[in-house]
Amino acid sequence: MLIWTNEAERSSMGFVVVPQPAADAISAYELARRLELGKRRGFGSVKVTVRVGGSEWQTSVFPQKSGTWFLPIKVAVRRAEGLDEGAPVEVELELQ
Repeated sequence: MLIWTNEAERSSMGFVVVPQPAADAISAYELARRLELGKRRGFGSVKVTVRVGGSEWQTSVFPQKSGTWFLPIKVAVRRAEGLDEGAPVEVELELQ
């Protein structure tokens, strides 16, 4: 898990970069949804239900130019699950 810090606002956001082949599966799902609906969601995002340890929440993943996907992790989840920057994290995603 990585953490981006905005020192000017004294805030931070944790995130995970979804690795291949999971990123490829999300990209294929997003393309199918776009073809079905005739449009993209904001920023090309895909709604997901996320499970990390005992925590579950709904959010979106966002495409990156590198072909991966960006998954934000709430501060409350980071604290509840004891997630530290740079530590590996097991994430379960359910595409919606």
